[in-house]
Amino acid sequence: MAEVMSPLVGERIWALPISGSAVKFLQYLLYRSEFGGHIPVKQKDMAREYHQKTPQAISALMAPLCDLRIVLRPRSEERDGNSYRLHPLAAKYESHEAMEAAFRQALRDIKAGELPNLRLPAYVIAPPAQGRPTLQVAV
Repeated sequence: MAEVMSPLVGERIWALPISGSAVKFLQYLLYRSEFGGHIPVKQKDMAREYHQKTPQAISALMAPLCDLRIVLRPRSEERDGNSYRLHPLAAKYESHEAMEAAFRQALRDIKAGELPNLRLPAYVIAPPAQGRPTLQVAV
């Protein structure tokens, strides 16, 4: 069984309007998350694992990811300490089939207003459909 990463974030991570340290922290969150996006680690434990001095340093790294809705904070009545989760469209899954089913459900939830949509930058220029573009050198 191979782990499957969401292409929505993976292919656009280079274009995210966040710092390099936030991108690196997102990679840590992807690693620590469970299939489907639940992050079972409290901020104080993240600080220790990620070699930060305080949980507030983790909050600073998390803030731009929350602004883009890649990381979701539960509503205050649903919080269990500092629990977070990755957006279903940004999470990892145990298989392509599980990812596709989760994406279908997430899209239904977004349309129903039960889940916020990601705030990822759109491509300015669409990438080539296949392979690399043909380049020529002027002589």
